[in-house]
Amino acid sequence: MFEQTFCFYQKSFKTFLFLHKTSQMNYSKEEMLKSCRKMCENTLMETLEIEFIDITEDTIIAKMPVTSRVHQPDGVLHGGASVALAESVGSAGAFIFLGEKGVGIRGIEISANHVKSVSEGFVYATGKILHKGRTLQLWQIKITNEAGDLVSMVKLTTLTLKN
Repeated sequence: MFEQTFCFYQKSFKTFLFLHKTSQMNYSKEEMLKSCRKMCENTLMETLEIEFIDITEDTIIAKMPVTSRVHQPDGVLHGGASVALAESVGSAGAFIFLGEKGVGIRGIEISANHVKSVSEGFVYATGKILHKGRTLQLWQIKITNEAGDLVSMVKLTTLTLKN
């Protein structure tokens, strides 16, 4: 059963999807997305209303609503909320694309350039792995608005820890 392939990771995520590309497990995109959404329960990702919406062979995409809950005092998207979205996408992608059981993922360095303000609607984070090492991974996460305009460009380095 699909749920039996979850890796349990207590610190950051309660449950997360384990997917190994070379295994004989064949899951639909809908099943994988459902599992990604489940891991958001009772976490910062749920608080920020982050929702995973697409997974391809080399990207993972999530969206987040821009409401007063994620605004700075002047009514625009807080950079910290954007960074939390980006790190959530990169960390989720590291679990999925590495396809290893019994590992934990930690973001060890993140940098963001915020280039456009957003005050309402949704932002979309598309994570693409640039370096897929067994220990270190390098991610590029583009955050765009509903019109497809670049809002933030984020670089994330993740570390894989054996549990």
